[in-house]
Amino acid sequence: MPRISAPTVAEHRSRQLAALLDAARDLITEQGPTALTLTALARRTGLSRPGLYEYFRSREELVTAIVEDELPRAAERIREALRDAGPDLAAQIRAYVYTQAEMMGNPRHAAVSALAVQALPATHIQRILDGHGVIVTPLADALTRAGIPDAELRAELVQAVVDAAGRRIQQQDPGTDSATAGTAAVVDAAVAQILHGLTPAKPPRRRRNPPPSK
Repeated sequence: MPRISAPTVAEHRSRQLAALLDAARDLITEQGPTALTLTALARRTGLSRPGLYEYFRSREELVTAIVEDELPRAAERIREALRDAGPDLAAQIRAYVYTQAEMMGNPRHAAVSALAVQALPATHIQRILDGHGVIVTPLADALTRAGIPDAELRAELVQAVVDAAGRRIQQQDPGTDSATAGTAAVVDAAVAQILHGLTPAKPPRRRRNPPPSK
């Protein structure tokens, strides 16, 4: 990896860490999660193994760092989508679901998500779970503004539906017309479940024509 100049040692390490995480994401996007090893990352970046150990002592530490780095980016994208959806809560919830579905369809994000479900030590899993809270925070804030009680719990329940939809989407064969249609159907079903539960949405009432004037 080319030497990075920076005004301070701390800034140099921050830039180096960001470059390593970017290289790791490229590696798993191109070759899959199983290709990610410290040896492969060192070879890709030109950094020595001892140099790499200054940032990650194990593959598990590297995996956790990648996921932790991705979560705030995803949360900011979700927050922007909710803001663009306007004040209507139903529109914000649709934006919340659709934005995550779009991210799931992104190969880079999907590869990082695949890392998150790999076997990790309990301490690393807890770090990821703690960091995952930033994903639901934008929705919890929206629910609070709308006066919905237990906003944080409701947001977590919504996210559980989104996670289930994501697993169904990832089971499909990507890049096909049927997968595109299937993804849209799953997302629509998730939105309907969140907004209406198991009760079918009522069609809008037809306006009665006013009686003819005499």
